[in-house]
Formats: sequence, C-alpha cells, structure tokens
Amino acid sequence: MTFIRQHGDCSISDDAQRLDLDMIHAFISASYWAAGRTRAQVERAISRSLCLGLYAGDGAQIGFARAVTDTVAVGHICDVFVLPAHQGKGLGKLLVRALLDHPDLSGVGRLTLNTSDAHGLYAQFGFMPLAHADVAMELRRTHP
Repeated sequence: MTFIRQHGDCSISDDAQRLDLDMIHAFISASYWAAGRTRAQVERAISRSLCLGLYAGDGAQIGFARAVTDTVAVGHICDVFVLPAHQGKGLGKLLVRALLDHPDLSGVGRLTLNTSDAHGLYAQFGFMPLAHADVAMELRRTHP
C-alpha cells in the first residue's frame, strides 16, 4: 500500500516509481553533505531506503527525504531537501512530519540525523544533540 499525504495542492508519497532520479541526483550530488555522489550511488541508496517524494500540484517533484531503517530499533534520516524555488513555505516541515509519521518509521525507537544548517527545523520535532555522544562512534571513508 502506498503512503500518501496531501497538503493543499502538494502531495507526499512513498511510491518509488514517482521519484525523479535525475532531479534527486542533481540536488544531492551538489549538496554540502554528498557532493560528488554518483547517479549509481544515489540509485543504490534509494533502492535500500524508505523514500518520500514531495510533489507540486502539477506532479513535478520538488522535494525528497530518505530514511535508512530496520523499522524497529534504529533509523537514520538523510538527504532531506526542498528545491530552492519552493523553500520558505513550510514544505520541509511537512516532508519531515510525513517521514516521521510513515508506518515504517513511526514506531522506531531511535532516530538519528546529521545536519550543519537545519538544527531549528529538526528541533521542532524533538531532535536534540546526542545524549551520550561519548559512546557514539563513526568510521569515515573518503568516498561520498
């Protein structure tokens, strides 16, 4: 069953067939968090993730959000964006709320994300700095 949320003339859907991979790749590969990511890498990440597309009334995709999750214990939110021409209208909030409400993510016990410029957005949904950052670890590799 496809998850759909309607807001005004915009809609949010998890239907992978609707995703505009060219637009998603163009935005993500130019972003500060994934500069240079190849089209094949974007496609592989999408195929292994819960993805939502944000669509204008004419059906054009204007935003995207992705979560990597086991649907029970952990999830990581990433690649959230709204195209610049559509920013400032609350659509990013709608997209994050829809992702958090998605049946595959709504019961997950621990959600994480990384951001360098949207702390205020995510704080509205209850995200905060890591409670135990001293136990968190990461392995960084040079590929995007």
